[in-house]
Amino acid sequence: MSFWPSPISTTDVARSGLRLGWPTALDGQVWWTEDRPEEGGRTTIMRRAADGTRGELLAAPWSARTRVHEYGGRPYTVTPAGEVVFANLADQRLYLLGDAAPGPLTPDDGSRYADLLVRDGHVWCVREHHHDDGKVSRSVVSIPLDGGEPREHATGSDFYASPTLSPDGRHLAYVCWSHPRMPWNGTELRVTRLADGASWTVKGGTAESVLAPQWKDDGHLYLISDWSGWWNLYQIGLYGTSSQALFPAEEEFAGPLWHLGGRPYIVLPDGRLAVLHGRGDLRLGLLDPVSGELTGLDVPYEGWDPALAADGATLVGVGYGPSVPRSVVRIDTVTGRVEGLRRDVDELPDIAYLPTPRPVELSGRFGRHVHAHLYPPANPAVSPSAPPPYVIFVHGGPTSHATVALDLGKALLTSRGIGVLSVDYGGSSGYGRAYRERLKGQWGVVDVEDTIAAAEWLAAEGLADPARIAVRGGSAGGWTVMAACCRSGAFAGGVSYYGVSALAPLNAHTHDFESRYVEWLVGPEDPHLYATREPLALVDGVSCPMLLLQGLDDPIVPPEQSAAFADALSERGVPCTYLTFEGESHGFRRAETRATALAAELAFYQQIFT
Repeated sequence: MSFWPSPISTTDVARSGLRLGWPTALDGQVWWTEDRPEEGGRTTIMRRAADGTRGELLAAPWSARTRVHEYGGRPYTVTPAGEVVFANLADQRLYLLGDAAPGPLTPDDGSRYADLLVRDGHVWCVREHHHDDGKVSRSVVSIPLDGGEPREHATGSDFYASPTLSPDGRHLAYVCWSHPRMPWNGTELRVTRLADGASWTVKGGTAESVLAPQWKDDGHLYLISDWSGWWNLYQIGLYGTSSQALFPAEEEFAGPLWHLGGRPYIVLPDGRLAVLHGRGDLRLGLLDPVSGELTGLDVPYEGWDPALAADGATLVGVGYGPSVPRSVVRIDTVTGRVEGLRRDVDELPDIAYLPTPRPVELSGRFGRHVHAHLYPPANPAVSPSAPPPYVIFVHGGPTSHATVALDLGKALLTSRGIGVLSVDYGGSSGYGRAYRERLKGQWGVVDVEDTIAAAEWLAAEGLADPARIAVRGGSAGGWTVMAACCRSGAFAGGVSYYGVSALAPLNAHTHDFESRYVEWLVGPEDPHLYATREPLALVDGVSCPMLLLQGLDDPIVPPEQSAAFADALSERGVPCTYLTFEGESHGFRRAETRATALAAELAFYQQIFT
């Protein structure tokens, strides 16, 4: 096929995506993190001062990024004096940044830190220690800002999140869980009395996911729990008594805990809660916990990252929409004034080149409903004369979901005449626990069937040319891409970014956080069971060309996964291009890598859609 003429280039896409995140607000100032794709993908810290000036606080080669759980999370916090404590990517130590160069707070002993909170002259956080024998342990610790050894306050569980101190400083609340559970399967909210170390469970268990505790007062906590089947907000007493649902609804008020340090709601000075809620993307609202009234905010953003911050009555977050760049946004909850402080993309193409997503619900196998968003081709200079080609986007996770955030990577395709269908297959988050648990023991079945059903739906509805439907995805999405191409002839080609092809090697070599995840997704290690699911064992079923892209420094899905699948395709004479990138991890951060990968992907579609 001939691509439609488009003003959006692969370089434009590669240079976008500053990954704005983790806002903090204090004394009229706002801080956030920001990636630098053209500086090797390092992450810096930005500050907007009270007078409106914006500046970068962290110069190269410093990079604020924590590797706790390998996926990391909020890598910094701000002290009452306006100094910044951050985790440095290179050595994972904590540093204090004031007026001078950063100075280390923690020893160089193989520890990593995340979920940082400054209180009473200490940094309270989750510490992950990597021992010489390869084992990993975690705890909640406090570290003096003026120097000194970390002190442990909570130990014994495999994982911790969300440490928070009561207003009087007497109690520490936190979330914890242990293998084989993931945090969306079952967690506990525990409280430790700091005076004597006594601790107890307030809420949660093996089949209830409790997240994001915050103190209402010295005797009560807010929290999010999915015991009803949906992550809803609750109030509960310090000792687990008088649990009260604040707004029971078949909506989510949080997302899966892949990254530490998120805050999906904030307590405001007048007692109201700024909350995120919805299905799929989460919208912003104000909840009165006394009356139970939830009021939407009139803002031009359809979704928000689960990382809110507040400075008095002023709310700060990262919002997005299909035609609005991901932005650091400040909202005065009294006057309603909305102010964009920083955009992910400085210059946008004409809005006519941006696709408008349409939510759809299609029917999967056995009549299962499957959520998706349709992005038809969009170009003001061209009108399609026949059903166009389509690419089905499969998100990673797999416990995650696709957002409607502006994505120049999608616009790169739709402006050239290629439609996009983004699928939230069974197992995706954002639609309640029952939808998430469709994937329990069914990874490689339900996700694959729903993806194939999406291709069949596009063809049956006359939206796409049946002979020109491709599928692409990354990580767990790459697994689904490879498995779908093994099981169906519906695809003209498949593109996998750092995808999983075999389960036993993944179990043997992946990181601790996900080391038991496959047990929930598929089952206990069994060569016969694995052979019915994994793409490498089913590779004889692939008849379409494939493009595989892989970072060589990936600790989550090692390069051997893509390499083995590429070799197996080549041995069978199936056209396959395998591209590797030095210095890239799980998710490409460098502008040059992104540009090369996108150019290869465009060339691949040009070839298979002709």
